[in-house]
Amino acid sequence: MSADTLPFLVEIGTEELPPKSLRKLALAFLEHFEAQAVAKGLLPAGSHNEVFFSPRRLAIHAPALYARQPDRSEEKLGPAIAVAYDAAGKPTKAAEGFAKSCDTSVDKLSRKQTDKGERLAFTLDIKGADTADLLPDMVQEALSKLPIGKRMRWGAGTAEFVRPVHWVLMLLGGRVLKTEILGVAAGDATHGHRFHHPDAILIKEPGEYRKLLEKTGMVKLEDREGSLAKQVGALVTEAAAGMKGKVRLDQALLEEVAALVEWPVPVVGDYDPRFLALPEEVIGVVLQGQQRYFPLRDAGGKLLPHFITVSNIRSKEPKEVKRGNERVIVPRLTDAMFFWDLDKGARLDARSRDLESMVFQKELGSYANKQKRVGTLAEDIARRIGGDSALARRGAELAKCDLLSSLVGEFPELQGSIGMHVATANGEPPEVARAIEEHYLPRFAGDRLPESKTGQALAVADKLDTLCGIFAIGQKPTGDKDPFALKRAGLGLMRVLLEQQLDLDLMDLIHAALAAQPVQSKAQDAEIYEFLLERLKAYYLEAGIRPDVFEAVRAKQPRRPVDFQQRLQAVNEFLKLPEATALAAANKRIANILRQAGGAPKGEVDTALLKLPAETNLYGQIGKLQREVEALAQTGNYTSALKKLAALRAPVDAFFDQVMVMDPDAAVKDNRLALLASLSALFLQSADLSLIQVD
Repeated sequence: MSADTLPFLVEIGTEELPPKSLRKLALAFLEHFEAQAVAKGLLPAGSHNEVFFSPRRLAIHAPALYARQPDRSEEKLGPAIAVAYDAAGKPTKAAEGFAKSCDTSVDKLSRKQTDKGERLAFTLDIKGADTADLLPDMVQEALSKLPIGKRMRWGAGTAEFVRPVHWVLMLLGGRVLKTEILGVAAGDATHGHRFHHPDAILIKEPGEYRKLLEKTGMVKLEDREGSLAKQVGALVTEAAAGMKGKVRLDQALLEEVAALVEWPVPVVGDYDPRFLALPEEVIGVVLQGQQRYFPLRDAGGKLLPHFITVSNIRSKEPKEVKRGNERVIVPRLTDAMFFWDLDKGARLDARSRDLESMVFQKELGSYANKQKRVGTLAEDIARRIGGDSALARRGAELAKCDLLSSLVGEFPELQGSIGMHVATANGEPPEVARAIEEHYLPRFAGDRLPESKTGQALAVADKLDTLCGIFAIGQKPTGDKDPFALKRAGLGLMRVLLEQQLDLDLMDLIHAALAAQPVQSKAQDAEIYEFLLERLKAYYLEAGIRPDVFEAVRAKQPRRPVDFQQRLQAVNEFLKLPEATALAAANKRIANILRQAGGAPKGEVDTALLKLPAETNLYGQIGKLQREVEALAQTGNYTSALKKLAALRAPVDAFFDQVMVMDPDAAVKDNRLALLASLSALFLQSADLSLIQVD
């Protein structure tokens, strides 16, 4: 470590932090701290800082910060010279005021030539501050910017944070920074596990922090590279193997459990095998969703009447811990069994009439009204994608009926799943039962998609009906407000169409869904289409598609998402060609020329007005390719169409090198503009390459 740098450590010790946002809080803490350290010139190039977090702490270790800020100069610009001096050359009040603001005199000011003329200037020499003096405010500022939805106060103080703060550790080198953070005086002590190691642990130097904590027996702290979840997952897997079972480690649940424990101890529990008669989803909600337990399965994937939970303490009475965890789920599973017996004993379609009294949205009517709209749309979609329209109609009639079931009333997250199981018990066609669950898919980013044709038709119809209905009543999302989750519905709709390759005309579907709404207002189909394209843009950007490539295709306004994707793929393939950069630049140049000329002239190219070999050759090459390229584009083979057009690079380069488009002869000029317009039209069969960014 360089002699002019010092290691820094800050730890905020709290009551248990929200497990689902622990990692997000920690990474934001580091991000905001590093941003300030860079801005203040404290962070050496190539620095690798660490963030540590566990249920009761957020900590940053910076192995090297400069001991003080570098000295720097800052130039201030004053009034224009014409304003700073009068006709006699004497300083005006403007000049004197500027000099005073710089704590100097007018005669010590300099002059600087700028794009707005010559101005007075002064260079301030600013001495760098000690890092120790800057760090308290930097830490406080980083903490104030954490993504905390609602801050809380505790005790008699005025400090606010996500949880009450119990200790603060701040060391620069081996020196404690005497300051107060969130109402707590900083010191040199941290704390281990609340019960296994409650005594203070003194830290003499930042580099020993992690090792000292781990020596107390706590699980290794999680940092940016490590994973506490992996360690907990290994313990759970080992415990499952001891029971001769297997466990599916849901990543979200694993990370949540890891954020709840500092001293993880797996505990194996059992429950009455009679509860296995419940649908798996019900058992999953109770064990995983409510209790954060990991269910066990046999080699074939079938549920076993066992679970694994992760305790945050090594108990002297492990049997009592086991018994307590078993006891807590009995009443919940018993209630679920009672509700399941009620639900499966009643026919799903018998609940349909009760949907009349269940309001979807007051201006859009009841769920029964929505059900009818979705049914009509789903029938049409099923026909178009090769499905069974009768099954789609039946699926729509039953899709929302489980909202009135006892189990969904108790566990709302089971809507769709319960309908599927009850429909199966009622003897409905398997594809109808499956579609009741599938029409909610995808529920979240990365979720699975409907596989059956009936499920796909229902999913598209239901999401479109919601989108068009809410837009029709003027309640589209604004800013961060999206009470009807239309952004999620829109992205889900586009994922189903694209990833399941449903080659449907999106505008036709929007028209049909809008026409069926009870409110016929100012909602425009184009507005909904653009809303869905924004969801599609986010989807593709996350997949690594360049923004300019997306915009080049978007300019063509493809009505079919599958067609949109084919065009994107074609442009991506085209950009790999050596001719791509020159031809993209040529398209941009053509677009600018035509725009400045007021658009393409009417009429076709007159061969009699082609005077130069370069324009004659370009015209001939376009003629050779035109019919073939148009045929390829019409069949959706945009990749081959653009590859064919790559052959135009040489004649296009020659044209721009040898031909002056804006000829003094108006007829010749218009003819050359028409030639460029015909060239542009060939490329526009696939995408607007003038929007591609080229070096």
